[in-house]
Amino acid sequence: MSKPTAVVCAYSSVGTAALEGLLEAGVEVHALYTYAQGADEQWFTPPAAVAQAQGIPVHMAPVFNADAVYEALRAHRPDFLFSFYFREMIQARVLEIPRLGAYNLHGSLLPKYRGRAPINWVLVKGETETGITLHAMTPKPDDGFIVAQARLSIAWDETAMSLTDQAAAAGRELVREALPGLVDGSIRRIDQKTLGPSTYFGGRKPADSRLDFAMTLQEAFNQIRAVADPWPNAFLETASGTVKVAWALPSAEPCPPGCFRATQEGLLLGFSDGALRIHTLKARGLRLERPSEQAELLRGLGLAEAGLGS
Repeated sequence: MSKPTAVVCAYSSVGTAALEGLLEAGVEVHALYTYAQGADEQWFTPPAAVAQAQGIPVHMAPVFNADAVYEALRAHRPDFLFSFYFREMIQARVLEIPRLGAYNLHGSLLPKYRGRAPINWVLVKGETETGITLHAMTPKPDDGFIVAQARLSIAWDETAMSLTDQAAAAGRELVREALPGLVDGSIRRIDQKTLGPSTYFGGRKPADSRLDFAMTLQEAFNQIRAVADPWPNAFLETASGTVKVAWALPSAEPCPPGCFRATQEGLLLGFSDGALRIHTLKARGLRLERPSEQAELLRGLGLAEAGLGS
């Protein structure tokens, strides 16, 4: 029996893992459409590296819905089209090309958290569980029947990086296990409407990572872990400048909202109902981990310093 064939659109560490899962399942990938890796994205192996090692043609930064790409895909006559964390919505005419269907891998338990950046959003919202979903593509975002899902637990101190690692490993396994059923048509298809109401979140803007001293301790911590390194980080805006809070953890010690305080366990930053112990701040091109340097920075930005009796 000949191998099933596919064209793959992929990016991110999840895209790399899913591509590897396809190859492990015996799929013959005719082409990869992807993006050039950014200077701030060197923390993962891109799908292009895996494809090039396998002799798969790689097309960088395409306008995927262009006529030339459409004609190239028709010429490939693939059994499948797969989208793994691809950044472009794919037009209906393209979705009709693959003989056995077009499928997308999404980083949530659909129908919840449709849209962009689901891994970041579930952390911001304080979820304790999420997942990854393989579903049929339609011209609507994250629409279409579900063919496979994996659930992922979210630890109290989970970050976007650690949750992405979970999603990548689960996505690789999910794709590999689903392939035989997709090929022979035996895989179960679940209508998303039967799983409850959908929720949608758009792409994250820089302002979405702003910290506010009116936030609860949990809200502030969720914001920080959702965009911890290698993401751009949560930040505070002051009258004298911006400071990024790269990492911090909840503390049992008190600190008034909007103030900072030096303690034996480190520098505290107060929110509406509790304090965070600061681990790493970034400002003025510097990465600060020593409490004395952090305190000097916050004084310079005009934040109030709480005394031991506060």
